[in-house]
Amino acid sequence: MNWKTERDLLIAQTLAFVQSVTGKKPDAELSVAESNVPESNVIEPNVEAEPDIQAAPIDAIEQSIEIVEPPNTIQMPRMSIPSDVRTEMQARVANFRAHQERFHREREEYFSATLAKARAATENDSAPNPSQPVNR
Repeated sequence: MNWKTERDLLIAQTLAFVQSVTGKKPDAELSVAESNVPESNVIEPNVEAEPDIQAAPIDAIEQSIEIVEPPNTIQMPRMSIPSDVRTEMQARVANFRAHQERFHREREEYFSATLAKARAATENDSAPNPSQPVNR
């Protein structure tokens, strides 16, 4: 047997199985006829074993659905943290804030010093230098 015919046979059998499980009418006969696979190798779905399923009316379905409105506010349970862990966390937060304030203060001082140096340099350049002669 050729690998292509084996593949086609497997596809046809798989389609027949899927259709028998889902309850659809077998459409696999078309694919078997097109692929030239002998029908003796094809497994036919058991159509007689399918249960009769009737759809329920939409009104009955809508009546059985219960709509639940979410509450406006969500209440989260408060975590119980041991006091030693809580105090350690508070100390770490306080240290972090102090560290950030120190960085901010040092940054401001550096900015002020750099700005003062820049202003002093520009004032010196704009004023005439007494050591250099003025060309007239």
